[in-house]
Parts: sequence; C-alpha cells; structure tokens
Amino acid sequence: MAKPIVAVVGRPNVGKSTLVNRLAERREAIVHESRGVTRDRSYHDTDWNGREFVLVDTGGIESIHSQDTFAPRIREQALLACEEADVIVFVVDGTVGITDEDEEVARVVRRSKKPSFLVVNKVDDPSRELATWDFYALGVGEPIPISAGHGHGTGDLLDDVVAALPPEEEQQEQPDDDALNVAIIGRPNVGKSSLTNRLVGQNRSIVSDVAGTTRDAVDVVVEHGGARYRLVDTAGMRKKSQVHEDVEYYSIVRGLMAMDKAEVCVLVVDSSVGVTEQDQKLAVMAIERGCALVICLNKWDLVDTDMRREEVETSLARRMPFASWAPVLRISALTGRACLKVLDVAQRAAQARSSRVQTSKLNGLLDEIRQSGHTVTSKNRRLKLNYATQANTCPPTFTFFCNAPDLVDDNFERFMENRLRERIDLVGTPIRLKFRKKD
Repeated sequence: MAKPIVAVVGRPNVGKSTLVNRLAERREAIVHESRGVTRDRSYHDTDWNGREFVLVDTGGIESIHSQDTFAPRIREQALLACEEADVIVFVVDGTVGITDEDEEVARVVRRSKKPSFLVVNKVDDPSRELATWDFYALGVGEPIPISAGHGHGTGDLLDDVVAALPPEEEQQEQPDDDALNVAIIGRPNVGKSSLTNRLVGQNRSIVSDVAGTTRDAVDVVVEHGGARYRLVDTAGMRKKSQVHEDVEYYSIVRGLMAMDKAEVCVLVVDSSVGVTEQDQKLAVMAIERGCALVICLNKWDLVDTDMRREEVETSLARRMPFASWAPVLRISALTGRACLKVLDVAQRAAQARSSRVQTSKLNGLLDEIRQSGHTVTSKNRRLKLNYATQANTCPPTFTFFCNAPDLVDDNFERFMENRLRERIDLVGTPIRLKFRKKD
C-alpha cells in the first residue's frame, strides 16, 4: 500500500519548508527569507517511531486578490496537496498573529474534513505559549506552539500526527526501488514542467511562460508500459553570471543533486531557439555523471518551415558532436506529440547503460582492428592491443590491456568508441575507455 501523506500548508513565509526539513531530518526543501520561494508541491519521505509517511511541502496560499503572477497556480498546487493528504498540518506565524490570509487558509482546511493540526511556528520562547490562544479564532482546533528552527515542540507534533494517520494494513508497500530515476533537465522556460505534466497526466508542476518558474526539484513516480519511472522536474539552469538570487542558486544545486541520483537525464531543448551553449554544458554535466542521455527537441510544432528545421538540426550537430550516440526526439509538450516515446527511449537507454558485453565479443572486435592495421605509432614505438574486458556498468566501462597506454591519443580513443558502438547496442549511454599496460 502507499505511504500515508501529510500536507504542510499555510500562507507564505510562515516556515513551512523549515518545518518540513526539521520533521524529515534532511535539508531537502529550499528555505529562504524571501516570500514565495516554494511553488510546486514537493514530497519528502520520513518516519517517526517506525511509522513511515510522506511530507508534502506546498507553496504559500495567498489571497485570491494577490497580484503575484504565480499565486493562482501555487494555490491550486496547495489545494491538490490537501485533497490527496491523509493529515493536514496548518502552519501560522506566532510572531505576527492572525492575518486575512491565515483565515483564508483556515477555510480551505475546514472544508477538507481531514484530520488537521494548527501549528503556531516561531514560538522560540516557551514562556510565550499563552500568546497562541488568539489562534483558536481560526476554528481549526487547538493551537500547538513550536519552533521549527530550534526544534521545540516538533517531537510532540510528530506523535500527534502519527496517531492521526490511517491504521497500517498488513499488506506491504510496493517498493519504489525498482523505479527508473529520470531527471528532466534544461535551461529555464524550455518546457520541462509541461513535459513532466504531460507524462504524469496531471498538473504536477506549475507551468508558466515566465523563466525560472520551477524553484525546486519536484519528483513523482509514474507507470508506463509495465515499468515504473521516478520523474524529477528540475529547476532551469542558466549561466552562473546570470544567477542573481540565492533562491535560484539553491535551485540549481538541487538540480545537480537530482542529476547525481539519476540513471537517465532527459535534456529538453527549445526548438524555436535551437541548441545553445548552455544546452551543450548541461549535456556534458550529465555525461560526466555517467547518466544515460535522451535529447528532446521540444516545441517542434513551432518549427514550421524546412529552413528552420534545418537550422535546428545544424545547431544540434554543431553543439553536440560528443553526444551523437544520444537518441533525439522531436516533441511538443503542449500538444502531446511523441511525449510518451520519451519514457520508452529512456528505458532503452537505461538498459544500454546497465548492459554487460561478453569478453569474447570484445576480443573479436580487437582481432578485426588488428587485422585492419589501424593503430598508433610514435618514433620506433607501436601500440599493440592485447585483450579487452568490461570492468564495470552504469555506465559501461571497458579496459584495454596494451603495451604502451601513453601512446593512446584522443583520436584513437574516439576510433575505439566508434567501433564499439558499431558492434554493440550502446544507444543513449556514455561509455568509459581505459587503457592499461599488461602486467
């Protein structure tokens, strides 16, 4: 069975993400003094006294009259979190008192009919707990004074939350360990969240034409074709010189962490712009981390002439010659064109990344290369390849034993990689080549 869900809701800047980090005992949610840092809802596994559950960090619910461009979408995400939750933790700011926005959130919580807890945060001094009585006026139950920053009162809160969760059933939860980790990466505003929503089938991430909408790495597990995928929608990564906000810096760090955990990176490129230098750098980052790579040319419906299509293809060939082995999909997250193919191609790339090649097949390839006479010479020295073996997977790593590893140059290494890819199905995965002297 699925783990029970605990949604943490409230108006902006009351300390929801700080509380989530405290309860989850990990600094996963971005915390900053700026208002409205959290936008999408993010999920964090945690447990208390042996009971496992999922904490959902939501964006601050603002007044329906708010001038913030993202306010309606953030509100929608928070409401969806309340709908799917088993327990709701409603957070208010004990240093400010009741605001109109608090009352609006209280109405949402009361309508949900779910077990809920009213948490008065930022009560750092226990002697001030009497000041929390004013919050009874919200009609959501007894105020619980805590300090998410210092940890005061959070243990008692967890005891109450766990007691309110649905009873555990004997059926064991299906583990997510078999899910393929897929990170969706790209520059800001190329359609990563739109693609995630299309694959998930619901508005899982906030979509806007404003660059930098996604602030945190948002993940969700989906099933397709009998396989499970854990999709991670990362924040758009731009050049360091263009990162001016602390929040965006931490968003990029979260994105890099998602790439570190990923088995496959789906690089989303804006076809209406073409492949840029930043797209190139993101591909290099994924390859350096040993991830399989799938390139999605999104917004292909906007490339409506043969000349523009040729320009996109040219930019791809010019910017990505080092990843010519990566499959390329021409998609439209807006219309749904070829989107489901992304998961199928990601699965194939992951299989190539974890594949193991028979030693006899590798040495058969070496025999062909020796017969062709292709090698490297320097002065009176000549490179001789003796035998080869696969040393590792994820990504595939091949070791070639030879007489003089120092003779191997970049050209010969590329030659060997091309010959390997001609003989072996390694589409979508980087490979590592090592040349060692035979003992």
